[in-house]
Amino acid sequence: MTKRLVLASNNPKKAAEMNALLAPLGIEVLPQSAFDIPEAEEPHHTFVENALAKARHAAALSGLPAVADDSGLCVAALAGAPGVQSARYAGEPKSDARNNTLLIERLAGVTDRRAFFHSSVVLVRHADDPRPLIADGEWHGTILDAARGEAGFGYDPLFFVPEFGQTAAELDAATKNSLSHRSRAMRELLARLSADPL
Repeated sequence: MTKRLVLASNNPKKAAEMNALLAPLGIEVLPQSAFDIPEAEEPHHTFVENALAKARHAAALSGLPAVADDSGLCVAALAGAPGVQSARYAGEPKSDARNNTLLIERLAGVTDRRAFFHSSVVLVRHADDPRPLIADGEWHGTILDAARGEAGFGYDPLFFVPEFGQTAAELDAATKNSLSHRSRAMRELLARLSADPL
């Protein structure tokens, strides 16, 4: 019997990715837009708190278990910024191009270019679940002075992956998806779900 799970996102690519991962466990993932659920507020300073808020919001309005993720780029020389503000680093409206320009400006003359993408994935069985499943993933690299590559989105053109000698925007989709912070977090979540099913 298939169990249904709400994804606290309106991103169809994310929903397709989650469906592919969770289908073997007999779980069908539906985007929150299928229930006319509006985007949740993300007022917190940590990825896990924002993911938990989004998951609880979707579970409360759908009456189903829900999964959410919150992710972003953390740069060592910037004390972890842009962090949870990654999508809005350069302000509203959201703009990848302006975010990347601001990041390059803030790192001008800085020799420590270490950075990592972080993803926190949270699954709640119901809105008041006292024991949510929480999984984290990180993808380490360095930040370049200029964009390279046409694929990906966000900070991918600036995020250099030393072991491949390419930016995240130059990697093919399959390679990027196997390395990414979100895929690492999802693998951890799948292991947790296999041991502790819905």
